[in-house]
Amino acid sequence: MAFADPLARLQRYDAWLCLRMNRALRYTLVPQFFRLVSWLGNGIFWYALMLSLLVRQRAEAAPAVLHMSLVGIVCTLAYRALKRGTVRMRPYQAVQGVAVGAVPLDRFSFPSGHTLHAVAFTIVAGSYYPALALPLAVFTVLTAISRVVLGLHYPSDVLAGALIGAAVAGLSLGI
Repeated sequence: MAFADPLARLQRYDAWLCLRMNRALRYTLVPQFFRLVSWLGNGIFWYALMLSLLVRQRAEAAPAVLHMSLVGIVCTLAYRALKRGTVRMRPYQAVQGVAVGAVPLDRFSFPSGHTLHAVAFTIVAGSYYPALALPLAVFTVLTAISRVVLGLHYPSDVLAGALIGAAVAGLSLGI
């Protein structure tokens, strides 16, 4: 029972932080900006990156693109298994005052698949192309923030997604 109290406090803080960040939707350009970032993070940005690498560098980019593709598959499998296993409701459904800022791609909140993939792709792409690491990291952070601001994820969903994405990418680089 002693463990339940710190866990309950963590859940309250998670909901509180989500509500605070979600309040940014009140400002005119914020929802538009973060909807765009989130939409690009649906995969469009990463597919465009892989395609542009192939167009620009042809066969030389193939190992990086193949690596990103394989990591993407592993991340998708992990993400789907976790979503089915945890069935955590999204903040806009569970926390009073949290507004939904975009249409969710699926039903459950944990973990953030956008963040999971963004972190994994950033690590893999950055290992092949160090000059891309910083711009990709910026996009990844914006993607993670967008998920909370739009009321689709709790900060802990985003953190878990980031950790899982980093683990998958790190393991793939070690193989």
